[in-house]
Amino acid sequence: MSTNSSLRLSRRGFTLTALAGLSVTAACGNGVGSTYGSKIDARVDATLSEMYSLYPNTRGLAQKAAGLLVMPLVTEGGLWLGAGYGRGALRVNGVSVDYYSTAKASAGFQIGVQQYAHVLFFMTEDALADFRRSSGWVAGGDIEYVFSDKGDSIATDTTTLRSPVLAAVFGRAGLRIGATLEGIKYTRIIP
Repeated sequence: MSTNSSLRLSRRGFTLTALAGLSVTAACGNGVGSTYGSKIDARVDATLSEMYSLYPNTRGLAQKAAGLLVMPLVTEGGLWLGAGYGRGALRVNGVSVDYYSTAKASAGFQIGVQQYAHVLFFMTEDALADFRRSSGWVAGGDIEYVFSDKGDSIATDTTTLRSPVLAAVFGRAGLRIGATLEGIKYTRIIP
């Protein structure tokens, strides 16, 4: 083998190795399977297990949903001005397809801190598609709550099931009155 052909083979090998490295880096940077995504997924799994344990009827609701946005821990606090933040995952067919953060700001008479989990059930493909297409989806007054605290039972009557988005808020801790999802903005995280 001549020196020129060895050099050419080395360049070709180097180029193929570099391209392979770039594709592996790109695949690892999408958040799926990364340490970042793994931590969120572990919290999402624990949150869903808790919800299914506390409210067994949510299993059937989850099976009917086109997708679930699970926010394992949202922390809110305020003294006149308030803010909240959390991170979670969008699950479609039991698989995390995207990661999201949630943020909330409020003003008015308020004092205290609270933490809670919430799950949004996207009951139609259109509602799920609208959520995924938006650059920042804001939860509004059109969300129907299926339950919002321990002791409540899930209401899955025909009126509730026609709502495009259902919400479950649970696992509250802290000293702040009420937890509402109105005005919360969800933004896709690109890790």
